[in-house]
Amino acid sequence: MVDVTRTGTGVVASGVRRTFGPVEAVRGIDLTARPGEVTALVGPNGAGKTTLLLVLATLLVPDAGQVRVAGWDPVTEPDEVRARMGWSPDVFGLYDNLTAREYLELFGEAYRLGRVRSRARAAELLEQTRLVEHADRPVHTMSRGQKQRLGMARALVHEPEVLLLDEPASGLDPRSRVELRELLREQARLGAAVVVSSHLLGDLEQVADRVVFVDGGATVGEHRIDELPAGTQLRPWRIRALDTDLLLGSLERHAYDVDGVTPAGVDVRLANDEAAAALLTGLVHDGVPVVSMQPVGGALEAAYLQLTEEDR
Repeated sequence: MVDVTRTGTGVVASGVRRTFGPVEAVRGIDLTARPGEVTALVGPNGAGKTTLLLVLATLLVPDAGQVRVAGWDPVTEPDEVRARMGWSPDVFGLYDNLTAREYLELFGEAYRLGRVRSRARAAELLEQTRLVEHADRPVHTMSRGQKQRLGMARALVHEPEVLLLDEPASGLDPRSRVELRELLREQARLGAAVVVSSHLLGDLEQVADRVVFVDGGATVGEHRIDELPAGTQLRPWRIRALDTDLLLGSLERHAYDVDGVTPAGVDVRLANDEAAAALLTGLVHDGVPVVSMQPVGGALEAAYLQLTEEDR
């Protein structure tokens, strides 16, 4: 068990448990999120991710375990945690009759930034989240994606040391998702400890440094993104060639089972990168004009599917 009392920055949770009546939502989650890194929290629905985030955000008291956020205890020192933590839940309330600018200025003053700094910070964040043209519109006229960006801006008003995000890309268009990834990497570069829970595994793989897998209310794995276990399941690879018939003929001769044929290419399940390299060598030897060959989904998705497959 991690000695959380010796950790003064980032997020450390050890042996966290939380029940709701007879339901044990969290039954032993351990998590470490270091300053300067983005930590992904990944697991199926009902795994305990949101419950853990609510504990970290001072909104739920755990039944057991130790937690520190920016070095402070969310249970006994919630004000100290809130002063250093930014929180963006999946579903959050907004003051609909305020404008976006007024909303951010209000929270700036609530965090005791002062009126001048609150106005300046609101202007910075409206620019950063591409909401300048909506700055003086009432919140209730904004789209879900715009409200999601406003919620992110609110979480950043006081330049927190720790950022907790539950499904932050929900409702965002593709461009906004790219900008969100850039924003999170920038927060990590500035030294924040960022914890993100999301089902968009492709996005997480592109932004996260580390991943914590949870299932059934407990931590089942913790890895650096570049050190994810390969697993034992066959992984789909998509091959695109100038001559699909020639490609299919070569695959049949080499006894590969085709998983699917689509306009995007031909899918084949392979064990690992070495198997993919061997297949590509064989296709080139057969004269197949291969245009591209890549895995369908990333390593994080493959690791997640392996995890959930074992529990089916």
